[in-house]
Amino acid sequence: MTRSYKDLIVWQKSVALVIEVYKLTESFPRNEQFGLTSQMRRAAVSIPSNIAEGKLRGHTKECRQFFFISFGSGGELETQVEIAKHLYKEKGLDFTKTDSLLGEVMKMLNKFLSTLEPSA
Repeated sequence: MTRSYKDLIVWQKSVALVIEVYKLTESFPRNEQFGLTSQMRRAAVSIPSNIAEGKLRGHTKECRQFFFISFGSGGELETQVEIAKHLYKEKGLDFTKTDSLLGEVMKMLNKFLSTLEPSA
């Protein structure tokens, strides 16, 4: 039984994902500071933030709702990463670690959501 959201591996991996997204977006053009860079960082930060909030709410219905928000933010980030790959292909940026962590986090969130029974 986990006592804290910090004990959740999905939370730990999503924090690692945030760090990778920040490192990756540091290489983006300066003119993207308020565009794709900002969007990707906010989507990434939203994932562990909503996991924490859902876990702290204590009720299954609320937890499920916040985990769905995290999952949605992950979908946003997946899309933004794909856009960045196309836009900055010539820069030779390495998306491997970001892709790997994002894939793991999305699978874990999906599994979590399947185990939390929807309540009326």
